[in-house]
Amino acid sequence: MLRRGLKIGSQDLVSVRGRKSGEVRRTPISIATIDGGRYIVAAFPEAAWVQNVRASGSGTLGHGPTVERVRLVELPVEERAPVLRAFLQQVRGGVRFFGSSDPDVVVAGADCYPVFRLDPN
Repeated sequence: MLRRGLKIGSQDLVSVRGRKSGEVRRTPISIATIDGGRYIVAAFPEAAWVQNVRASGSGTLGHGPTVERVRLVELPVEERAPVLRAFLQQVRGGVRFFGSSDPDVVVAGADCYPVFRLDPN
């Protein structure tokens, strides 16, 4: 439905070339915004889309006919706390994937949750 332009909550599609297949892979993601910066968070660090983003570093973001090319820059663990806190607050539906709704518990496990900044490409 996202590909057809129907917005579902805070979700968009991130499209990245597969690191093995080379085929474009699309994954629904939610974006947290902090001071004008946009970020995506992965609750599952070994997910295929996370590995593809790490290998590619760029892709597209959008829904329907609206597509934006972006660079996806992984934040070091020590910079993830404010993004994780904002994500838990802004993306209420995503809280269930973290095993805790307590921001302090999630931030304490920041090394387990990859965070990517979306930069214009």
